[in-house]
Amino acid sequence: MGQLNKFSSSKRPSPEEWLLYREYTHRINNELTSAISAISLAATRSASEEVKAALMAVIERLENYARVDRALRMPERATSMDAATYLRQLCLAISRSKLDFKGIELVLVERPLMINSECCWRLGMIVSELITNAARHAFHDRGGAIVVELLPSKSLVECRVTDNGTAKANIRSGHGLEIVEALARGLSGEVRQHFGPGGSTSTLSFPYAPQQIEQSYAVQSRPNAVMMEGDPPITGVDLAVDVARNQL
Repeated sequence: MGQLNKFSSSKRPSPEEWLLYREYTHRINNELTSAISAISLAATRSASEEVKAALMAVIERLENYARVDRALRMPERATSMDAATYLRQLCLAISRSKLDFKGIELVLVERPLMINSECCWRLGMIVSELITNAARHAFHDRGGAIVVELLPSKSLVECRVTDNGTAKANIRSGHGLEIVEALARGLSGEVRQHFGPGGSTSTLSFPYAPQQIEQSYAVQSRPNAVMMEGDPPITGVDLAVDVARNQL
């Protein structure tokens, strides 16, 4: 927990901490790739089409966990990126790995917003944690809906995560919220939560440079609602999935 809070704070990690972090994430990627390869081998050797289909479903789930992991890695260099595109890919991977099988629908409502890669990473970490909390506590295995809204203005960015579940306020506290608050402080922002009988809303707000907000509006002035469907770009660990499918 202490190490994660170091990376959540506004201070950049030391070279040694960064090296350890990269090694840790590299090992996670390798373990996921190994798991996918092992499952694909078992599917290839099985004579049952039903077993093959079940194992391929497991591989697809692992693939989307890997996509979530890649999206949530701390960026190695500073660059400018569209937060809306980033959140679209992240939400799709979260939906397929954690929500679809629970009957939870995830909708992203966004406007293009160009921000630096570290701010985008913090935003993604916060959104991921808030979605996970809602999925874990709000629906009690009954299914439901979660809406993520990215709403930039001239001097402020708001990101809301709303669910139509029934979680109580005291359920949501814990290490996850501490991490969210630390990440928000790194953005010079804050997170507010509201719980009611019709669902809950968590709102992240943080200041932003007016000129960059105006540039984002020049691309698209109306919010875009996106259902989490379709395929994100294939990279990295997905090669193991392609091999598995070609062998079946």
